[in-house]
Amino acid sequence: MEAQHMPGLDGPALALEIKRAQAVTMRERLRSTIITNACISASALCVVAAGRGPVFEAVLWLGALLLSIVVRGMVGVILTKWDVLEHSPQAALDAMTVGALISGLVWATLPWVLPGFDATGKDATLYLMMIGISTGAVLMGIGHSPISLAFAVPPHLSVMISLGMSGGVGGPLLAINVLALTLILIRSSRISQAIFVSNVSGKLQATALATSLSSANGDIMRANDRLEVLANCDPLTGLANRAAFNTALLTGIEEARTAGHQLALLILDLDRFKSINDTLGHSAGDALLIEVGERLRASLEGPGIAARLGGDEFAVILSGPHALEDSRRLAQAILDRGRQAIMLGGQPAVVGASIGIALYPDHATTGEDLFVAADMALYRAKDGGRRQWREFDPALRSQFDRRHQVEQDLGAALADGEVEVWFQPQVCLNTHRVVGFEALVRWYHRELGPVSPPEIVAAAQAANLSDQLTATVADAACRLLKRLPDLGLPSATVAVNISPREFDFYCVTEILDSITAAHGIDPALFEIEITEEAILDTLVAGEQLKMIERSGYKLAVDDFGAGHSSLAYLVQLKVDRLKLDRRFVQGITAKENQEIVGAMAGLGRSLSMEVLVEGVETAEEAEALRALGVEMAQGYHYGRPMPVERIESWLADRVVVPQKQIA
Repeated sequence: MEAQHMPGLDGPALALEIKRAQAVTMRERLRSTIITNACISASALCVVAAGRGPVFEAVLWLGALLLSIVVRGMVGVILTKWDVLEHSPQAALDAMTVGALISGLVWATLPWVLPGFDATGKDATLYLMMIGISTGAVLMGIGHSPISLAFAVPPHLSVMISLGMSGGVGGPLLAINVLALTLILIRSSRISQAIFVSNVSGKLQATALATSLSSANGDIMRANDRLEVLANCDPLTGLANRAAFNTALLTGIEEARTAGHQLALLILDLDRFKSINDTLGHSAGDALLIEVGERLRASLEGPGIAARLGGDEFAVILSGPHALEDSRRLAQAILDRGRQAIMLGGQPAVVGASIGIALYPDHATTGEDLFVAADMALYRAKDGGRRQWREFDPALRSQFDRRHQVEQDLGAALADGEVEVWFQPQVCLNTHRVVGFEALVRWYHRELGPVSPPEIVAAAQAANLSDQLTATVADAACRLLKRLPDLGLPSATVAVNISPREFDFYCVTEILDSITAAHGIDPALFEIEITEEAILDTLVAGEQLKMIERSGYKLAVDDFGAGHSSLAYLVQLKVDRLKLDRRFVQGITAKENQEIVGAMAGLGRSLSMEVLVEGVETAEEAEALRALGVEMAQGYHYGRPMPVERIESWLADRVVVPQKQIA
């Protein structure tokens, strides 16, 4: 009979505990069973001796039985000493079953070892003793039916067979009675075992349930203690958590309303926190969050509340008559501290932050609206290049709505081919030959009108579509590269811009390798433009830039001179081309700019790097750049960005009328 499964113990665990209880019970009764067995066997020998006199076969039988009893006793000692009852209860039960079977078989031989056994006469007493000891074994062995029956059944079978062979009518009738008794004992033994199992199961379940309830109660108490700690505190940084922040914001607004003061809310978001987690592991990410929490506390000189809202998002609440000025100073202090390197994964890393500021009651009158306003300002700071702070501007609401719609519609636009790729030519200043094109995205939204490339890139990042956008541009670039030999430009390159922020989200090289291989394009003709920001951010971009180099793509640094590139790293990465920032062209007539451009051109030559200047709009600018040693140029003076369909006609017109500008 199987024990009914109840809550508290699962099936296998409950079955194991029942087996242990059975093994322990049968082991405890083994001693009394052995003593009883020995006494009755000695009594049987006395009965034989009284009726027959000394019989060698009877003595031999008693010796065999006593030997089996000794073996059973030794097995019991071993089971206890080796703790088999606890670790392998089924093995213990099997061992005791074998011992009982051996004793039962020895008892079963008694009618057959005595010469001239008289089943219904002088030896009938031995039958009674055999039946009695077998029945007693069943009554005593209620914990485990197989052990009891292993001992009881062999003597019963022996009695039935010998009675059946005794002749006459009485012997077979008695054999039938013994058979009936045997069946009753078997049924009784199984019922007794089922009752035992049921009782043990109930007891175990009750104990397990009590233990479970006690454990659950302890867990609840510990959870309550933990909840009290977590109710107002972020466990990692020790700052206020989001729940405490929400309460403080509502309370602060109410107090500011009563006192007629301002309340400033700053929302801070770390730059590229996800990439640090992915690159260096979560332990490094946690270490960064802890350090940011410490720096927030250090920057917060006066009264205020700093909180971690979750992930890498933090917030600060400042109130008082000078809340706006205090928030500006605090934001700048946070950014200044953020320029200090942090040791992450055994290497120094500078992790910047973007901050959005909103003011009560100027920008919003409720906590929820104030948070939304600060969040809009935060996004404005991110869009502006990160590592800066921005205040909320009412115009941001319409910009927010526009950005949201662009993000919502970009996926469908990419799928439907609405996002186009145009190309702007790049020209050699000395030979006037076209040496390449730069791929630029264009999208005319049906409702919003033209969407600028920075908007498209930002929307792709926000909507997790950066890889699709890159694939779209790369595919168009490869299609143009396949056409250029037919247009007389077999060595012309096509450049594709890759934002360093995209390195956080996907493997750029895998996408480019797949597309260039599909089109059969030589990677040396495919140029990848990155900004100086990627050169500086070796923690995130370093490995991907090395992969780009290993794949054989041409590498260009865009807007060179606008940042602080490491020359050593430029050489290490084997940069092929420097694209000078267009602001140097706008003031090319000034001596200072001429010296800078000339120096950069010389730097490029010394490092075996091509130098290209963007934003060239007049012939005078082109000539001045050529005189300064610049090799290539790009700008409206040569050609505006154009769809791929116009390139062939533009080239033809340019050959016919070299000085013509194509608008």
